[in-house]
Amino acid sequence: MLKIEKLGVILSPTKLGFENNGVLNPGIYQEGDNVHIFYRAVEEGNISTIGYAKANGPNDIVERHKQPLITCELEYEKQGVEDARIVKIEDTYYLTYTAYDGINAMGALAISKDLKHFEKKGIITPLVNYKEYKYHLEHCNEGMLNPKYYYYYNLFAEMGLVDEKHRLLRDKDIVLFPRKINGKFVMLHRIWPGIQMVQFERWEDLTKSFWEDYLKDLTSHIVLDPKYDFEVNYIGAGCPPIETEDGWLIIYHGVCETIIGKTYHATAALLDLNYPEKVIARLKQPLFSPTENWELEGVVNHVVFPTGSAQFGEDLYIYYGAADTHTAVAKVNMNALLSELIQG
Repeated sequence: MLKIEKLGVILSPTKLGFENNGVLNPGIYQEGDNVHIFYRAVEEGNISTIGYAKANGPNDIVERHKQPLITCELEYEKQGVEDARIVKIEDTYYLTYTAYDGINAMGALAISKDLKHFEKKGIITPLVNYKEYKYHLEHCNEGMLNPKYYYYYNLFAEMGLVDEKHRLLRDKDIVLFPRKINGKFVMLHRIWPGIQMVQFERWEDLTKSFWEDYLKDLTSHIVLDPKYDFEVNYIGAGCPPIETEDGWLIIYHGVCETIIGKTYHATAALLDLNYPEKVIARLKQPLFSPTENWELEGVVNHVVFPTGSAQFGEDLYIYYGAADTHTAVAKVNMNALLSELIQG
């Protein structure tokens, strides 16, 4: 039996205006014994920015800024800079996040050389509306696409949202691999209900025509779709992939509907090192689920939402948003987790 140890909450809302309603879903970058934490800070009115804290070791907070590090400066993010993930590739830090303008939620990118100053590079996910998306779905590999993709389109249609010209395709949970593979950037993203993968040589390649061709062949880019009961509604990428001898370890979230509403779980899969679109193994049950008070009750109840990790010795520390209110951390033995995946 795989043992998960929950170490509790490490960051909570404060009385500071920019983070008085939630401190959650952190991007994590480990630098030796230091853990850099780029957390989503939510103020009253559901406006999100990115705050910064630093830990010495996995959970000893030694520094925390009193102002946001990254703010809502541009029209496409005027209501939210949310749910950062961060990796370093070569000499550049790449921070991906969800940009929310009050209507649309899309993936965006900021880069840095020093983890202090970030340059925003714009939206990096498809700038297509739902009528355009439907057209691409209809021309996708017919009969091969999971029916749930049509289900979520139809859900928006029933709400009347697909008739809005400026309602763009919702694409969140943007996560980069921490190095290029076969000379290309590799990125996970989430168009409901699954996790897809895009590979490209230059950021400039991600044009509207690139994404239109991509969507017409969407089935070829799906890495994981909902499969088990605990993730039956939808799934989304979580922590940046971790390179191991056995493959790329990814920690992601899965959502299921229950009699008390949606419940978010954390789980794991293993992808091939050289061909990451190939799934080697996948947990058949959650890695961990909401069980503690800080996970069960908050702004959104019954949520564990993993977004970053750090490794100390053989232990993998997983940082996650708890009930959309706090940042918490859980610990698992890396070798035990890999064995569980491979044996399963």
